[in-house]
Amino acid sequence: MHTHDGEHEEGIRLETIRARLIYNPTSGREEVKRKLGAILQRLEKGGIETSCHATESKGDATRAASEAVARGFDLIISAGGDGTLNEVVNGMSTHEQRPALGILPLGTTNDFARAHGIPRKWEDACELITRRHTTPVDIGQANDRYFINIAGGGSLTELTYEVPSKLKTMVGQLAYYMKGLEKITRLNPTQMRIQAEGVGEFDEEFMLFLIANSNSVGGFDRLAPNASTNDGVFDVLALRKCNLAEFLRIATSVLRGEMVMNDPHFIHFQTNRISVDSDHRVQLNVDGEFGGTLPCAFNLLPSHLNVIVDERGKSSYRKNGPGRALQL
Repeated sequence: MHTHDGEHEEGIRLETIRARLIYNPTSGREEVKRKLGAILQRLEKGGIETSCHATESKGDATRAASEAVARGFDLIISAGGDGTLNEVVNGMSTHEQRPALGILPLGTTNDFARAHGIPRKWEDACELITRRHTTPVDIGQANDRYFINIAGGGSLTELTYEVPSKLKTMVGQLAYYMKGLEKITRLNPTQMRIQAEGVGEFDEEFMLFLIANSNSVGGFDRLAPNASTNDGVFDVLALRKCNLAEFLRIATSVLRGEMVMNDPHFIHFQTNRISVDSDHRVQLNVDGEFGGTLPCAFNLLPSHLNVIVDERGKSSYRKNGPGRALQL
């Protein structure tokens, strides 16, 4: 990313950088659509000349991001939730030379922003982007797809992408819990083989497995509290077979924000390469979206993207506790 810091006496930047803003017009109760003019004005004042692409369908943000890299933009900005961010990351990650990535977290869930001190208020997020402080971030690869937050599989992980997007827009994260309660009676353990580089092999019945790249999983930052997007490893959590009473006890602990990875029902380890297989059909969840089925090989790509973050590492999310829906 080119940085142009030449300023004249009034403090207005003489040089600009070119950015491509890729936004989901339906994200977060359509806030980004309403605020677009003000967002562009704020970025322009900060020396970032920005053009836009509104996504129209699934996969559109991936194509737009890939095209923006090919066209030589200095910066790509993802405006929306984690679904939009995942698509943008997928569009950028296949290229050899990649511009910096800025994030306007305006979706229903914004796990990555939560973990990286990116404020939820659009004015503050724009201000952060204009400061252009970047940090290298690890990216996960699940077969031929990329993810920035989390990948997982098992009956429990299916609930996030079963929630229709209109419902997500209307009721926020409550949608996930409603769907979760409905599914709780259908929880089935599945025989899976997990092979992890430097760790070993597990062949047993699991309720689910989670491969975390960041420490914010579904808005809960105590599930994998030591996970970091620049430590060169995944944090893997696998929940062993348990009965309904045990599962409810664990789920209650998670909802309260308590540490669960030391629970004997969990296997927890770190690795940069893991493969998971099963003789049964197991659906994958990649950054909250459907990611195909097992078998799957997960690889970590260290320091793959440069992302604009808060240099002080603080986040406005911290004040609102885990799992809170975006308040607009």
